[in-house]
Amino acid sequence: MTGETNLEKLLKTMQPFLNEGEFVFCSIANTQILPTADLLFTFKENEGLTVVLKKELADALQLHYTFIASWITLTVHSSLEAVGLTAAFSSALATEGISCNVVAAFYHDHIFINKTDTEKAMGVLKRLAE
Repeated sequence: MTGETNLEKLLKTMQPFLNEGEFVFCSIANTQILPTADLLFTFKENEGLTVVLKKELADALQLHYTFIASWITLTVHSSLEAVGLTAAFSSALATEGISCNVVAAFYHDHIFINKTDTEKAMGVLKRLAE
């Protein structure tokens, strides 16, 4: 099954879904302390390994973070070759003063926004799909 590339279809069928919980981004040097099954994703940067995980796990592991996020999944199966989806939703969110951190995975796009902007961001995304 291939992902959708038509921007109009992507926007109309993106169906934002709010995942339960609070999520944080941390940068670590020692990966041996982490239960990898509990990580949402990792990304290796020159400065360290970025990990995204539930806030309560980061707290239990005493990891440092500065940003508490909500995680919104666009449930449409978007192609990694689709053009314009990220620009469309990030522009709509930016117009409302909402910062977004985006992860494009194989099937879906995932948006991490400040926890305090959750309700407003969901409204923006739902209106964009109309």
